[in-house]
Amino acid sequence: MSIIAARRYSNGTADDNALRLDGIPAAEGPPHSFDWIGLYEPSDAEMDLVRQQYGLHPLAVEDALNPRQLPKVEIYGRTLFVVARTADLLVGEDIAYGQTALFVGPGFLISVRFGSMRAHTELRQQLETQAERLAEGPDYVLHAVLDFIVDGYLPLLDGLDNIAQEMEEAAIDVFPEQSVIRRIFRLRRQLRRFERVIGPMEEMVERLVIAELPCIDPGARIWFRDVLDHVRRAMARMRSLKETLAAIVETASLLEQHRQGEMTRSLAAWAAILAVPTAIAGIYGMNFDYLPELHWRYGYFAVWGVIVAICGGLWLRFRSIGWL
Repeated sequence: MSIIAARRYSNGTADDNALRLDGIPAAEGPPHSFDWIGLYEPSDAEMDLVRQQYGLHPLAVEDALNPRQLPKVEIYGRTLFVVARTADLLVGEDIAYGQTALFVGPGFLISVRFGSMRAHTELRQQLETQAERLAEGPDYVLHAVLDFIVDGYLPLLDGLDNIAQEMEEAAIDVFPEQSVIRRIFRLRRQLRRFERVIGPMEEMVERLVIAELPCIDPGARIWFRDVLDHVRRAMARMRSLKETLAAIVETASLLEQHRQGEMTRSLAAWAAILAVPTAIAGIYGMNFDYLPELHWRYGYFAVWGVIVAICGGLWLRFRSIGWL
């Protein structure tokens, strides 16, 4: 059985005696109690067992077993069906996506997890130390699971942010190589997919905040508002990363054009300076007997003095305007 954990909570306290041999609590519990069942990649037969025990709608069960759903909220009678998407940064820059489907009904919460390796065990242990919060019912646990999923986006965004900063700093010194440019476009493609897959989380959580939904107490909406704020911050960071990656190539191109312009000005200045001795030497290299100062004793030194004076003046001029 793919049940990771299954417990019944009465007034916020776990009641392990309510478990059956198959690991699922009895269908009906005492007042102020609820069951929290955690499943990881269950088979059709295992999911059908849970469906019969808690009266889940077949369409919702079908969606829960399909790990390619987009985030959404649906109502099936008195049961609320929520789909959330998880995201983890793999080695390198690839993003692995998972899905967590949640059934919230009168007296139960069932989570069906696909893909993500971040189990809810630690979250469950943390909540069990807060009996007064756990006693509020399955809607509070729904908030806690969604908040746990959204907080999992932060390490991913931090990792991508560090990669983008490294690229940005390297682009200031030298124009990116072709392999780096391909890497930038791969990252931008990853972020576009992140926005397409995770983006609907914002709309889904917003519906939990503002809509009248079964099994969601009006007093619990403030908790979902906090999750919504976290989702919006994550999406804002993602969009900022997209803009940063787009600006890296543009900024690198501008800096490279500036470096090329400086190099061109420097070469033009040296060409102008070297043109002076070249022109004078060319004139005195012509085969004529009657040239100025050709037979003058100090003619050679005078010509060198003129060359040095003109070249020095040009060097000072180009230096003053920043060409050298």
